[in-house]
Amino acid sequence: MTTKFKILLFLVITINLSCSNNETKSNKNSTDVIQLVSDSYGAPVFLNDNRIEKIKGITDTLQKLFNDHSIEKKIPGIAYGIVVDDTLLIASTTGVLNIENKNPVKLNSSFRIASMTKSFTAMAILKLRDEGLLSLNDPVKDFIPELEELHYLTSDSPIIDIENLLTMTAGFPEDNPWGDRQLALSDEAFTDLLADGLSMSKIPSHQYEYSNTGYAMLGRIITVVSGMSYQEYIRKQILLPLGMNNTYWEYSNVPDGQLANGYRWEDEKWKEEPILHDGSYGAMGGLITSIEDFSKYVSFHLSAWPARSEKEKGPLKRSTLREMHTPQFNFLNSWSRDWNGEACASMIGYGYGLGISMDCKRITRVSHGGALPGFGSNYAFFPKYGIGLMAFGNLTYTRPIPYDKIEKLLFETLDLEARTLPTSNILRQRKNEIADLLNKDEFSFEKDIFAENLFLDRSEEKHRKEIQEILDKAGAIESIQKLRPRNQLRGDFKIQCQHGEIDIFFTLTPEKTPMIQRLDVSFKANNQ
Repeated sequence: MTTKFKILLFLVITINLSCSNNETKSNKNSTDVIQLVSDSYGAPVFLNDNRIEKIKGITDTLQKLFNDHSIEKKIPGIAYGIVVDDTLLIASTTGVLNIENKNPVKLNSSFRIASMTKSFTAMAILKLRDEGLLSLNDPVKDFIPELEELHYLTSDSPIIDIENLLTMTAGFPEDNPWGDRQLALSDEAFTDLLADGLSMSKIPSHQYEYSNTGYAMLGRIITVVSGMSYQEYIRKQILLPLGMNNTYWEYSNVPDGQLANGYRWEDEKWKEEPILHDGSYGAMGGLITSIEDFSKYVSFHLSAWPARSEKEKGPLKRSTLREMHTPQFNFLNSWSRDWNGEACASMIGYGYGLGISMDCKRITRVSHGGALPGFGSNYAFFPKYGIGLMAFGNLTYTRPIPYDKIEKLLFETLDLEARTLPTSNILRQRKNEIADLLNKDEFSFEKDIFAENLFLDRSEEKHRKEIQEILDKAGAIESIQKLRPRNQLRGDFKIQCQHGEIDIFFTLTPEKTPMIQRLDVSFKANNQ
């Protein structure tokens, strides 16, 4: 073999190995991974879906609520809407776009939605992640070299990564008053700001603190990774696929007569607030949109629920949307109150560009507000109910949604029901088998349905005697109630008896044929 031929062969092998490695990387990052799924899983459903009929019935009540709210809070104009699944069911307005010529707010009127923009920026980052172009664990300095010179508070501080920016845990200080005025900052000025150095208030990764600057950095990362401005990437990859054709970054691009003027209430009168141009901080709060357009975005978020085996639609996977809706840092808000003003502790957390809360009534709300000089906006959606609310106002830092009153209407007055998880086949089977055993003259364990641990954790005879004593106290069985599934392999049900009620709770093993690994039986007498 000649030396020339050896060199040629070496080059061919090297190229082939390189292609093979690239192919492996590509496949690893592919979103088209085939996975095996259950053919028996039933996604949560509405047992009696009368949401549309009920909500339509409060149309006039909602209009009065927003009319009164705009007067009370001195908001010149409000546009609002309620989405049910993929339908903008109720949409209306009150007030004016501008004080001078009294142009009324319309459904296609454009409002700057401020920090409600953050979830679009987060969505763009996650889309790039899903496409294998970045990792949430990547250090931010890999994309923004100016951060190489960032001074951390301690020598053992973890390096800030992309997920820190998404979850507001990078350690930067809360910067709402200052950050709001940076919206129009040029890319060059933003680079200079970063190069000059930033001050930190916390150690990264362990504490939450709201940072607009962090989301401006995410905008820069989108630009670097995608090869186009973050504005253009979000427009092409998110806005246009969702049909949000009347959503803008730069206010000068909004058609004449469509843009809401911003105001502040000062000295007992409205004063116009000059609207800022788009710039590097737009990723944290620059979008301008209408109720008609934004409703499509809310519906897209709602479409992620429940998890199900169905073809994907839209610019992101449903699982990625649900990831956005998952709190990364939780804390207990023990002083919170419900819509009636009564104490109702809640868990609150921040996901990816979205806030998440679950109150004492176990109602989960995913939401975000937006506030800039001249504007205030809010939206919230309730995944288990398939309902979303949104409202935009043209008053500085206002909250245009009377949340408490609307939530009381939806969940107390209308008493809307959440989706219910169907009972899995194996859970139903095990429930019937347990009920049959309890209905016998003398209770005994059937070994072929119980896992081995049940009799290792406590003796079979002791367990049997305890259950038999309960059955003797309860008397004759009158009825066996419907099973309440907690998940696919856990549930509880009640048995009505002559002298009281028996509660049965059980869980199944993760084996291919799930067995009963835990069986709790308790009794409550009629006179208790």
